[in-house]
Amino acid sequence: MTAQILDGEALAAAIRSDVAERVRVLSKQGMVPGLGTLLVGDDGPSERYVAMKHADCAEVGIHSVHEHLPADISQDDLEEAISRFNADPRVHAYLIQLPLPRGLDEELALLAVDPSKDVDGLHPVNLGKLVMGATGPLPCTPAGIVELLVANRVPIEGRHVVIVGRGLTIGRPLALLLALKRPHCNAAVTVVHTGVPDLGAYTRQADILVAAAGSAGLITADMVKPGSAVVGAGVSREGKRLLSDVDERVAEVAGWVTPRLGGVGPMTRAMLLVNGVLAAERAAGISVGEAALTGSTGAGSTRSTGAANR
Repeated sequence: MTAQILDGEALAAAIRSDVAERVRVLSKQGMVPGLGTLLVGDDGPSERYVAMKHADCAEVGIHSVHEHLPADISQDDLEEAISRFNADPRVHAYLIQLPLPRGLDEELALLAVDPSKDVDGLHPVNLGKLVMGATGPLPCTPAGIVELLVANRVPIEGRHVVIVGRGLTIGRPLALLLALKRPHCNAAVTVVHTGVPDLGAYTRQADILVAAAGSAGLITADMVKPGSAVVGAGVSREGKRLLSDVDERVAEVAGWVTPRLGGVGPMTRAMLLVNGVLAAERAAGISVGEAALTGSTGAGSTRSTGAANR
């Protein structure tokens, strides 16, 4: 068996094209969507990632606003910069690039972000909306993973999803999203971590396996159910080389698999643009309803309450 590749680059390009059209519609109404970034210090990977985000914005016509702050900035001065972004009408959504330098409180910084401008979908208010199944911006990587699965016709509803990793940016919000009773979700979800004895006993049960632990080569071919979909969402570095949580030989067993490069990463950046344009559309009074994204998940806004959650 040779797995079908879950090509995030190609799907992200299609999403950027859709976002560009939505930006053109807004521009005709006199509104140019604005996306901001706050970068603190001189971390090389963070600087490169922020640069890629601004290149994506330029491609689709989103106005970029960037502030680069020194590593020795005080907590008060950082929160003052956050307040400026909250008040800036040119910025419809923004992010604080993590990690912050030692000595700064990330939790306090993230809490200071206006939830309506939270492009990452990780503010406690927006995570609370996800828990409730209420409308709000979704965390970018989980939304991107769902889009990638749906676009490649991977069955999700009623299937068993095993997520390895319980982090705030991927594991926990992805589990919440996939468990919601809504189209292209509604899965049975198990969350495990690297401290679980006999991890393979769990992963071999998965119809969809998402590795988000940040441990290179953690998922090997013998840990995968034949024909399943395997998503490598966690990465680590070996020098300048990015390594996936999923060993390359998994492709010999799985039905679908993400590549080492060009899988989840491009989708995360694409969802950032989607959340940015959604924020601008909300500010313009445009109702985007359930189908907020280019795929059929409508993952840009969640709405599922009451009996629908049973």
